[in-house]
Amino acid sequence: MTDSWIIVPAAGTGRRFGGVIPKQYQSLAGKTVIEHTLERLLSVNEAIVVVAVHPEDTHWPRLPVFDHPRIRTVHGGSERADSVRLALECLSREAHADDWVLVHDVARPCVRALEVRHLISALGHHKVGGVLAVPISDTVKRVDNGANVAATEDRSRLWLAQTPQMFRYGLLSWSLKMAARQQWLPTDESAAVERLGHVPQMIEGSRDNIKITRREDLVIAEAILRYQHEAETGHGQIGYQPTGKM
Repeated sequence: MTDSWIIVPAAGTGRRFGGVIPKQYQSLAGKTVIEHTLERLLSVNEAIVVVAVHPEDTHWPRLPVFDHPRIRTVHGGSERADSVRLALECLSREAHADDWVLVHDVARPCVRALEVRHLISALGHHKVGGVLAVPISDTVKRVDNGANVAATEDRSRLWLAQTPQMFRYGLLSWSLKMAARQQWLPTDESAAVERLGHVPQMIEGSRDNIKITRREDLVIAEAILRYQHEAETGHGQIGYQPTGKM
């Protein structure tokens, strides 16, 4: 397999989350959200991890993981796509067009290293790349402007996209550059690649790879981390550090 790189956009200020401290620095099971996320990504392989942070971020340099030898820091942009594009530019002198780039949400601290390795293995010879995702199990309603039900969607072909999303360096870089030139903001990397006519592949992940968006998600994430620890070790709470408060 060609070389791989990992990008973690973490420049968000948490407008939906609320509060003074961005969600990536909220306490979760004895650590910050970003520390959980990075620890899991660093355990996947020996790839360099590029973290894109807000230019005025004062929390990030204070964390022990900031000094990790495989972590690099770059200033991100105002939107997720901007942060990923800037992180890709940071690698322009080292990465090759066919190298793989994995982009992972900083607010997904429950991702399993095993699933990331499965994504890498499943897409190893793919020409484009793909996305960790799960099939939708709920009934999906489409509504009109007045919030009236307009239709019930066929959920058999609908999936919820997660991260990491994995694409070739050259293709992803070009896709995001084109989006910026067109002043279009893709909500994820796959959307940018799809817009250029390419077809990513869906790789099924797990439902516990949740994204922390609101405060109640911290409670859910802590329960998931506890469950994962118990499932992996069979030793209940050993090694697990609950926050004690939310």
